Amino acid sequence: MTNFFEGKKILVTGGAGFVGSHLCEELSKLGAVVTSLDNYFAGLKEYHVDGVKYVEGHTKNIQTFFENERFDLVYHLGEYARVEPSLLEDFDLIFDLNKLGTEKVLQYCLKNNCKLIYAGSSTKFGDGGLARDATPYAWTKATNTELVKNFGNWFGLKYAIVYFYNVTGGRERSGKYGTLVGIYKDKFLKGEPLTVTSPGTQRRNFTHISDIISGLLLVGEKGEGDDFGIGDERNYSVLEIAKMFGGEVTMTPEVKGTRTTSFLDTTKIRELGWEIKHSVQEEIEKIKALKTSK
Repeated sequence: MTNFFEGKKILVTGGAGFVGSHLCEELSKLGAVVTSLDNYFAGLKEYHVDGVKYVEGHTKNIQTFFENERFDLVYHLGEYARVEPSLLEDFDLIFDLNKLGTEKVLQYCLKNNCKLIYAGSSTKFGDGGLARDATPYAWTKATNTELVKNFGNWFGLKYAIVYFYNVTGGRERSGKYGTLVGIYKDKFLKGEPLTVTSPGTQRRNFTHISDIISGLLLVGEKGEGDDFGIGDERNYSVLEIAKMFGGEVTMTPEVKGTRTTSFLDTTKIRELGWEIKHSVQEEIEKIKALKTSK
């Protein structure tokens, strides 16, 4: 079978982050010539992959970094990606990373005839679409997907837009900018109570990193247009996830901007041959095994 990625020149923004590092790793295995552009706001140099070229810098300077270089594909993952901190304290940062940076990535891809794979945010589908304006993060991501599509309509940009759903697995972060299972993993292994934002009934889909990567590869090769939802259609309340770990659970006050429901449509990604192969329960059981093995 032909390997689409062999010899392709591919840029991954955010290539030292959680999802980006896994994508760089898999693309490199497939024989692609991979470059990462990362400002290391969320990325870590310990996630570097042998054979990948790493450039440190902001996406708004993409043209300067790659003035004489053209890529076949650009995976744009390098944006601010947290909901609650965007509302509380990070507005200037999120605007800088998600609006100014993404505009320059779009211009670069158009000028150099690169296909763009843009990582949108599933937050815009929550609460019947109302969640798209609930936080600065959700708004910037939702309006960016509109801008990507308009670049396609206005100027003929080749693009595909994907949506991730609560990615879990190796290299998942904890702390202020962490993701739910990553935060719970850190607390669980330390023997600390797992905190659940009230009311705890807010529902989420959870998707293993390997399923995300397989979807990104398919969209990079075959995908065109919007609405490539990559996620496990099974969903759980945040409280249900906490209880899967076992141990003490502590409820915390409700936070403004927290969406209550999730919406996932995998029709377009499944049409490319994608299927879910992992579950959040499996990931949590692996985490629990780490504690019992100590």
